[in-house]
Amino acid sequence: MNFASDNWAGATPEVMAALMRHNGGYSPAYGGDPLSLSVAQRFSELFEREVEVWFTATGTASNSLGLAALSRPGGVVFCGEDAHVHTDESGATEFQSGGMKLVPVQSPLGLIDAGALATALGKHPVGGRSVPVALSLTNATEWGTVYSVAQVAELATIARDGGLKVHMDGARFGNAVAALGVAPAELTWKAGVDFLSFGATKNGCWAAEAIVVFTPGLLGDFEARRQRAGHTFSKARFVAAQFEAYLEDGNWLRRAGHANAMSDRLRAGIRASSMARLGWENTANEVFAVIPRAALARLRAAGGAAHEWPADGLAADETLVRLVTSWATTEADVAGFLGVLKG
Repeated sequence: MNFASDNWAGATPEVMAALMRHNGGYSPAYGGDPLSLSVAQRFSELFEREVEVWFTATGTASNSLGLAALSRPGGVVFCGEDAHVHTDESGATEFQSGGMKLVPVQSPLGLIDAGALATALGKHPVGGRSVPVALSLTNATEWGTVYSVAQVAELATIARDGGLKVHMDGARFGNAVAALGVAPAELTWKAGVDFLSFGATKNGCWAAEAIVVFTPGLLGDFEARRQRAGHTFSKARFVAAQFEAYLEDGNWLRRAGHANAMSDRLRAGIRASSMARLGWENTANEVFAVIPRAALARLRAAGGAAHEWPADGLAADETLVRLVTSWATTEADVAGFLGVLKG
């Protein structure tokens, strides 16, 4: 009953098998190996156009280095109030970019409000002392909500009218695509996204992330930036091996769909419970629930895990918990948690 984070789950069997399969012999280093090149082509097929692919080890590196590649003196990046780039990356974007400013925009349940974005852009006009550079969207969001294709397109249009490039933090991109049932291209470049931090670690890989650039060359001197930041892999074939297995036969969507389905079971059980309630409705693999503190104590006593989340307006004997499902979550895990709620 471990719902602490999808980061806590291991790598999938297919990913581990691919690492073993590609471990033998010798292969060119630093991404010049045939496997890395073939995986880059696989990304182009997945997104229905020629793309540029850069491997990194972490989502923070993908976000911060990608945004930093667009940096300008006085640069401004707009993002959600609770976006990972703003609250959880220790100022990585500001550091990597040499001082670009992150401007949080009102984002109820993690989704940036279109009107608030337009207002924020109006405070940083082109030609002013600040230079609007980019909009960063997170999909799925930190609240477990998902931007629809139409919502991405609306925000991207506002961004482009303001002279911004559009970045998508896709740490849980697979969960967003699986929840919506749309093609990856529809949710990204066809809706106006310029580059994507394509996450795989949360969904069954380890230390395998990628920046997918929909207009090759957009990030300029990115190769030098990545090298300086220490994210150029010498044995890149081992990252490529993970992506080969991850993307093969739709494994990434199958695994993300399973995680979402387990969250759906949790949500259904919590809705039916007389002892708990959902904090809000969402569709990805994070569930936020108000439960009795005694139930959380029982969960932990049984060896389970879930993180408490900040919340106002709760009774003294209640707490808000975040329950994250993963590719490894089982129906028995979900049933066990729902049983804990009953005492």
